[in-house]
Amino acid sequence: MDDWLIPTDQAAVLITVARVDGSVPREPGARMLVDAHGQWGTVGGGHLELRGIETARAMLDKGEARRLERFPLGPSLGQCCGGVVHLAFELVDRDHCAQLAARRHDDCWRLVALDGEPDRALVDALGHNILVQGGRYPGFERSGGTRVLLDGDKRRWLVDHVQAPRAHVMLFGAGHVGAAIVRLLADLPCRVTWVDEREDMFPTVIPPNVVVEATDMPEVLARQAAPGTCFLVMTHNHALDQRLTEAILRRPAHRDWFGLIGSDTKRKQFEHRLRDRGVSRARLDDMVCPIGVPGIKGKEPAVIAVSVVAQLLMVWEAAARSAPLATATPALLEQD
Repeated sequence: MDDWLIPTDQAAVLITVARVDGSVPREPGARMLVDAHGQWGTVGGGHLELRGIETARAMLDKGEARRLERFPLGPSLGQCCGGVVHLAFELVDRDHCAQLAARRHDDCWRLVALDGEPDRALVDALGHNILVQGGRYPGFERSGGTRVLLDGDKRRWLVDHVQAPRAHVMLFGAGHVGAAIVRLLADLPCRVTWVDEREDMFPTVIPPNVVVEATDMPEVLARQAAPGTCFLVMTHNHALDQRLTEAILRRPAHRDWFGLIGSDTKRKQFEHRLRDRGVSRARLDDMVCPIGVPGIKGKEPAVIAVSVVAQLLMVWEAAARSAPLATATPALLEQD
């Protein structure tokens, strides 16, 4: 998820998709970190990415600090997308990245001068300065996405929205399927709370977007989770699955999503028991069971995990379409 924040002992260049026109492989804000020997993240792959890596390493050889390059994908790179991508290149500032890594769960804005003095700033979602290096940075709308602005002196600035993960998954169960799902979610823009009473079931190495909760009171976590949480219940115990299901379905009906591992028979059993306990038909209809993308029948943990994570991606993309990020039109944009 945050590959571009991986620390490297080498000098490195951060590449950011700063602006796009037409059909392109990645969106503004996609990033890639490049040093002399490796790269992390991606700005779209193919010839564009190869040229980006070559440019970044040439900058490292020359000691160049910043650059903004325009890449027509069709005419100059032979890529079938046919659009235009503007890539911003900047020598990595370790203080800048360390501050970002410490705030990976909060929205931030990076402002980097692409001309003149190497000024830069890091601003939080409320407009408060986290880090300012050099002179003043231009005013900007925090409702828009990543873009390039011109200030009053015609200096170009990369204004880069670093979004915190919008999705929160609360996963109950550290068995084979739960572990396989966590491995897949490690590379996706989400936060994961991984819950099981058996502390020894968790692996020794946990992805950075995962928080482990070893507790014998998982229902409390389910009740206290923030609105909009995606719940996955797949514990080692059907009775515990039922208690968690009841706790989740007794939450107020809002933006939550709830998936329960199991068969149609398990669903019918749970519905019958929970109706007797006063859970409404409408809330029972909110329960997704069986889970996973229809048509994938494999029972291997890795197959189930792929199917469930694909289902989560569909849920998240539908939510994003219903509440898109407002995009402000800056007064001044980088011109072709």
